[in-house]
Parts: sequence; C-alpha cells; structure tokens
Amino acid sequence: MPKITHLLFDCDNTLVLSEELAFEACAELSNEMLEKHGVSDRYTGPDLMTTFVGQNFRGVVTGLQQKYGFKLSDDEVDSYVSRELGKVIETLEAKAEPCVGVMPVLEDLYKSKKYGLAVVSSSALSRVQASVKKVGQDKFFPPDHIFSAATSLPVPTTKPDPAIYLHACKVIGKKPEECVAVEDSKSGTLSAVRAGIPTVGYVGSYGGVIKQKEMAEVLKEAGVKVIMDDWSQFFDCLAQIEAS
Repeated sequence: MPKITHLLFDCDNTLVLSEELAFEACAELSNEMLEKHGVSDRYTGPDLMTTFVGQNFRGVVTGLQQKYGFKLSDDEVDSYVSRELGKVIETLEAKAEPCVGVMPVLEDLYKSKKYGLAVVSSSALSRVQASVKKVGQDKFFPPDHIFSAATSLPVPTTKPDPAIYLHACKVIGKKPEECVAVEDSKSGTLSAVRAGIPTVGYVGSYGGVIKQKEMAEVLKEAGVKVIMDDWSQFFDCLAQIEAS
C-alpha cells in the first residue's frame, strides 16, 4: 500500500456537530415545498436526517421530488438551495460546536506536519467555512483544501457521488490510495470508497450505543476499513490502515 500522506475529513457530524442544526432549517423549507405541491406528509429535522444524512440540500430536494412525484424547475431548486443555505449558516454561526474529542486530534496532526489535511463535504462551501470557523478549526486547513460537492465542482452534486473526493485528490496532487478519509454516513462512505480512498467510519456522533452499533454495520457494508467509536481512537485506526 502506498504511503499515506493526506487525511480527508467529512465536516458535518465528523468534525463539527452540525447535522441536527442544519436539518432543522431543511425541514422548514422541505415542508413548504411539500405543501406547495399538495403533499400532506411533513418532516421534522430528525426525520430528514434519518433519510438524507450525508447529503446536501440539493440532494434532499431531489429525493423528495423522486419520492412524491413532483417536479421543480432548475430555478426553483436553486432558490430553495439558496434560502436553505442562508438559514443554515445563521444557525451554525450561533450554535455549532466541534465533535467531541476532535480538537486534540487536529491539534496533534497540525503540529506534527506528517499529513496534509483537507475537508471534503457535500455541503455548500460557505456553510463548511462557517462551521469550521465557528469552532476554531479553520486554522488546521488551508483555505484551498476545503472542498464542497455543492460548490467546488463544475456541476453541483452530492455524496455518494465520488466526484468531490476525486476532485480533492486532483487538487492536492495525490492519488486516492495515498489518502485516508473519515466519514460518518453511508453516502459519505460510498463517495470515498468509490473514489478508491481507504476510509475510517466514525460513529461517535450518533446518540446511544445501539444506534452507534447499527451505523457501524451500515458503514462496514458500505466499505469502511475500520470503525472509530471515539476520536481518541483515531491514531490507532489510522495505524491499522497504514499497516494493511
């Protein structure tokens, strides 16, 4: 196996506890959309998070259209995505916190300079930037090594499409097998694995042991190399991948 030189981190609920906050805003606009198209179902933030975790709002909108059989114009989709982004950023700037235990790990990695560090997210770039800045993680990542499937690509997409990981590897000048990704969702894991990147599955942000065990199995099926319950296990997980 080639030497690992770069670490690629998902943002939402991997670096920053942001998914629940973001899906609160998603639910409000999703319900507005459903009502406008005569759909009686309504979603809470947790409902949407269960169904669409790891995807950006454009992916949520696409999923709702497919499920309920209505069609939005490209302009309507762009309008909803723009409104959702503003609501989410406002919430994150007020309430976002780092994932438990991640800050000492990032500090150690940053000081050691052994690995290059990057963020690879489905979320819009401005949202990711707001998240990492709010929790003091922006100092660890070069500004041009924060990547967004919604913003950084010529055609916006979302995980599980591997395009954003392939793009990140191209920009940083590394082959996928020279990197390790850290992901907490099935869609994110599939994105990294399909790009050929060995992946650590992080389940520490899921509430309760039962849910963490369930997600561990989901991520294993999606192709992660090792499961990480807590950020204190990161260096052991990384060593396992490097030794494989």
